[in-house]
Amino acid sequence: MYDVIIIGAGVSGCAIARELSRLELKTAVLEKALDVCEGTSKANSGIVHAGYDAIPGTLKARLNVEGSRKMEALSKELDFSYRRNGSLVLCFDEKEQDKLTELKERGEESGVEGIRILSRQELVSLEPEVGDEAVAALYAPTGGIVCPFGLTIALAENAADNGVEFYFGREVKGIERKEEGYLIDTGEETYETRVVINAAGVYADQIHNLVSKAFMEITPRKGEYLLYDKKTGGMVSNTLFQLPTALGKGILVTPTVHGNLLTGPTAQDIGDREGTNTSREGLAQVSAKAALSVKRVPGRDVITSFSGLRAHVTVRPKAGDHGYVGEEEDFVIGEAADAPGFIDVAGMESPGLSCAPATGEYVAGLVKKLLQPEEKKNFVSTRKGIPNMALASDEERHRLIRENPAYGNVICRCEMVTEGEILDAIHRTLGAVTVDGIKRRTRAGMGRCQSGFCNPKVVEILARELGKDESEIRKSGKDSWFLVNKEKEQL
Repeated sequence: MYDVIIIGAGVSGCAIARELSRLELKTAVLEKALDVCEGTSKANSGIVHAGYDAIPGTLKARLNVEGSRKMEALSKELDFSYRRNGSLVLCFDEKEQDKLTELKERGEESGVEGIRILSRQELVSLEPEVGDEAVAALYAPTGGIVCPFGLTIALAENAADNGVEFYFGREVKGIERKEEGYLIDTGEETYETRVVINAAGVYADQIHNLVSKAFMEITPRKGEYLLYDKKTGGMVSNTLFQLPTALGKGILVTPTVHGNLLTGPTAQDIGDREGTNTSREGLAQVSAKAALSVKRVPGRDVITSFSGLRAHVTVRPKAGDHGYVGEEEDFVIGEAADAPGFIDVAGMESPGLSCAPATGEYVAGLVKKLLQPEEKKNFVSTRKGIPNMALASDEERHRLIRENPAYGNVICRCEMVTEGEILDAIHRTLGAVTVDGIKRRTRAGMGRCQSGFCNPKVVEILARELGKDESEIRKSGKDSWFLVNKEKEQL
């Protein structure tokens, strides 16, 4: 029997797993995909929000500010990309400047540091390419940007190194309440546990409704994005938001930690929980609204588009004795009133990524109250990422190549990713087994040609290192084969 089973290996689930790995607990993570970070966590803005938007006093506001404060130290501890670049909320109508004041007051009440309102002149001096219609802005110097999959993978690897067991390809089919916990059925295997943590993203309502009569409903909210070539990454230095609406923080324009420019997302409620397709209309909306924030949107430099889904709670379970804290716009985090030992971590839409470090600590605190575990004496808090040959010094490159010549064999020319980096991605803790797994760990295929040249070689290396035929290698999911039919070789 496990002490704790976490359902879902997104950023919240992995952050919780890492915090629980500090404790003397037998912990496991069940993930229906073949890798961590396959859902909401892989396709978002990569923004670490300062914390001025959430309603003061809500759990969302508290976790946002705490998570943002923790992110820089965590990035150094776990070796993932993060930069505190600052953020701006742009106002395009002088009559709406009172809304900037309202956001400022929210942020100050929640403990956000250094926020202030900038005039048009101050704004232009900070961001010369800002759109001509912007009349003022709210400036938050503590806003940041992060690699979302780098963060999630780092949390997962460190959790696994500290004893957390990860099971992939395990979709939860049913949960049965037992005298001392729960029995989780994945179709092929069953797992028994004292505590369940439901961090299943857009499927968290379905997991919740397996055990609780307090009905929950999540509506997937799709957001479409455009990603631009690295030569445009210096167009802005801060993250540029627009005054938020009921559907979210609007279209943003931001640099990424990897040097690209990113615009988006749209906000469209849909019924399909796997509906990550993009649309002509959605991407046109991104381009048009981004043009308000910056003078020249470099449309010819788009290298790819993508969309992600946010888990928006449309029907909230009623709070009980164990209940859920916060308001209608808050996260749903807590023990289900009619299911002791079942902890929901649901509705983790924006700023869920920013909150992750604090969410992990908060939920671990709930588990401590239930199970009273001891602290682990041999917890290892650090993790080293994959060497990055594109950013390494000449001295470091020469050292790596001397140790392993594979680091001198460039596979992805756009991002200068070498075979050595790909081998590390495959053979390290929770190593990659799919092409997208390689992509998210090394950036092979994320450059201008979007894997047009390096993909066959990546498939070949994966097959060789995993002892499989190339026809068995998948892009990401169970049915995403690259080779469906293989012709017989001709003599």
